[in-house]
Parts: sequence; C-alpha cells; structure tokens
Amino acid sequence: MNADFVLFGGLAIVTVLSALGMLFSRNAVYSALYLIFNFSTVAVFYLMLSAPFIALAQITVYAGAIMVLFLFVIMLLGAEQTGRTPPTWWMQPLALTLAAILILEGIYLIFTHRTSFPALQQTLGDFGDPLQIGELMFSNYLLAFEAVALLLLVAVIGAIFLSRGRKFR
Repeated sequence: MNADFVLFGGLAIVTVLSALGMLFSRNAVYSALYLIFNFSTVAVFYLMLSAPFIALAQITVYAGAIMVLFLFVIMLLGAEQTGRTPPTWWMQPLALTLAAILILEGIYLIFTHRTSFPALQQTLGDFGDPLQIGELMFSNYLLAFEAVALLLLVAVIGAIFLSRGRKFR
C-alpha cells in the first residue's frame, strides 16, 4: 500500500463518520460543527487531486461563510435542540431499501474492480490557476456570473425583508 491509498482511506473514513455525526446529532450546533469538519476533509480530497483553488474555495465559502451563517441562524432562533418528529409509514422501508442498494453497489465495486486506484494524470502547470479561472469567468461566463450575483442580491434583500417583520408591510 502506498501513502496516497492510506491517506485516502483514512480521510474517507473520517468524512463518512463526520457526515454520520452530523445526521445523528440531536444538537443543531454540533451538527453544524460536524458539517464544517466534513467540508474540511473534502477540501483535503481536492488537494489530493491537485486542485488547490477549489480546496481553498471549499474552505472559504462552505466552511467559512455558509456555516457561520448557519450557526448564526441556529443561535438566533434558539433551535439548538432538535425535536423528534414521528416518521411517516413509508420512510423506514424506503431508507432500508436505499441502504441495501448502496451496500450491494459497494460490494459489487469492491469485488469486480481493481484494488488500486488508477494513476492520476499529470495536470498542466497552470491548471486550476486563480488567474486563469478569473479570466475565463469574466470573459466567457460574465453573463452567468452577473446573473448569480443579482440572484444573491435579491435573496439577501428578501431575507432582510422577511426578518424585519411587519414594519415594511
């Protein structure tokens, strides 16, 4: 076994455990912290794939901005403890069926494919370079970039409007 395989396997286990911790935690703050940890391990996967810009964006955008917003909303609403809601009749059989399909797919992939990872292709020196991404985004995809910016602005104005209550209505 080489070091990449050991690192990948260890990170995969940590990523799955942090995702399970997020799902099964009764405290919403702990769930958000598990999700931050999960985002961080996914960023290390991006680093292993020679994509440092995407790894940095993963940490900055998801683990930084979005999770701080989640924690702020959780603390603001006082919803730290999640209540137990009764499941409907179809949820448990569906979950068990999907879990069985996932386990069978995993067993099939383990026993029918090679046990080693394919060698990663060497990327060009400027692959994933922030300058190259910026030039591409502001030349070929400028309209889409501006549309997303406008959509986010409308979402922020809507959130402010909804949070202010009856003052504006």
